[in-house]
Amino acid sequence: MKRREFMQGAAAASAIVAAGAHGEANVSTPVFSTRNAGLQRVYDRALTVLAGNVAVLPRFEEPVLLEGAEYAGMWLECGPLEGLAYRRWNETAAVNNHLTFFALQRPDGQFPSNNKKTEAGFGQIQMVVPIAATAFELAEATGNDALLAKAYEACARWDAWLIRYRNTRGTGLCEGFCTYDTGHDNSPRWKGVPNRCPESDAKKFPPGLGVPRLCPDLSATVYGGRVALARMARALGRTGEVARWEDSAEAIRKLILSKLYVADELAFYDLDANDAWVRVRGDVLTRVCGEHVVDQPLFDQLWAGQLHKPSAFWSPYPLPSIAMDDAAFVRPIPRNSWGGASQALTALRAPRWMEHYGRTVELGQMMSAWCEALERDGTFRQQLDPMTGVFTEGGSKGYSPAALVLTEYIWRLAGIREEAGRVEWTVRPGSKAADGGRFQLRVKGGKLAEMRYSAGGAELLLGGRRLAVVTGNGRVVTDTEGRGLEVVGTVEGSHAVRIAWAGKGPQTVTVQGNARVKLGA
Repeated sequence: MKRREFMQGAAAASAIVAAGAHGEANVSTPVFSTRNAGLQRVYDRALTVLAGNVAVLPRFEEPVLLEGAEYAGMWLECGPLEGLAYRRWNETAAVNNHLTFFALQRPDGQFPSNNKKTEAGFGQIQMVVPIAATAFELAEATGNDALLAKAYEACARWDAWLIRYRNTRGTGLCEGFCTYDTGHDNSPRWKGVPNRCPESDAKKFPPGLGVPRLCPDLSATVYGGRVALARMARALGRTGEVARWEDSAEAIRKLILSKLYVADELAFYDLDANDAWVRVRGDVLTRVCGEHVVDQPLFDQLWAGQLHKPSAFWSPYPLPSIAMDDAAFVRPIPRNSWGGASQALTALRAPRWMEHYGRTVELGQMMSAWCEALERDGTFRQQLDPMTGVFTEGGSKGYSPAALVLTEYIWRLAGIREEAGRVEWTVRPGSKAADGGRFQLRVKGGKLAEMRYSAGGAELLLGGRRLAVVTGNGRVVTDTEGRGLEVVGTVEGSHAVRIAWAGKGPQTVTVQGNARVKLGA
């Protein structure tokens, strides 16, 4: 693509970002403060790291959030999700973390796997969380109709490219050709297979090495992308296209379950070109769950037999990239290794499936462990030992996903979140964040949501007015007008959550961990 075309793409990006502006002219960024000096220090450092990783790359002349550390660029598997997580601090960069891939999309529909300072790569597909899903969520959260329309066209073309070039065996599943296709650097899953495709062309695969493989996680990404495309079509008023996306999504979902799941082992495996299983139990499982491919009953089996098993994935610092009781687990842990280390990227993706399947308590435990490890280390590196929580020596500092894990987790653990017209107020007295803690977040409609911690609970304010005082551990969910919807159990056991609503008598709700109790009108 020529420089003039780059500039045209950058101008279009600016227009799309501007089209998404809404609400007050000067909407403040989220504010968190606590008397706990250690937590405050590492939180402030995380925001400094992220701001320092915003830069302009060649081939797209608008600011984006880089991966950071030694990764001088942005990758399809993670850049869009990182942008989504960062959007309340820098919405422009969040949008551009999507528009970069749309601008550099080839005429045949192929997205680049990355855009780095040195090059834009097309030698692998390298996808995990679907860019269609993050684009839809970002457009919905910000009211950016221009982004929605652009994403729909680009992601539909990408789906067509994957069907054409990554379904060579005619199964309807998505195929992996090389290690970097799934972003599993140095993983025993891909032992003996080159990192990139031959001639850095993602349409080609090396002969005689058991590829193309039918991959559960790549297929799950396609599934999640089609689910998002159906939602986009509905939001854009293209109702005649909704069923096509829903039907194609359901078709690949059924194929993943029927072709790539081994029930006796509670595992999803690659099926190589010789129809042999690649029996390595790794984070493929979390990626399949990440797109909600499995239903609740099957998830409950996977949770009990794999994900929540201390000898497998539920380590003191979850979630290892290879099950700890798998023979392929690599020790000692080298840097940049998806052979066992718990990765910050996996941690950043975890809320997308753990909340969906009702594991709020355990997500809280995981978030607490990661925050403790990040605070202790303070340098924001890529991976840690799942048993000790010690970050791998030699890894570069200032890694955006690690900084985002800290900021995202603090707000989820003991603060405020807004999603799809719902405001979540998670009250966690006794936590470090609750030590004189204060959270401020602008929600849709421009109102400022605030939490002010005191002994035993927190005061909730919306639009400058007291909404309620909550005592005890639990998540109170309201709409954006402050009407109570439900209480969610966030800690183990049975707990009483007392809500003293402004202008009303107090109510006490007893809730079990992971349970939801609806609030009356």
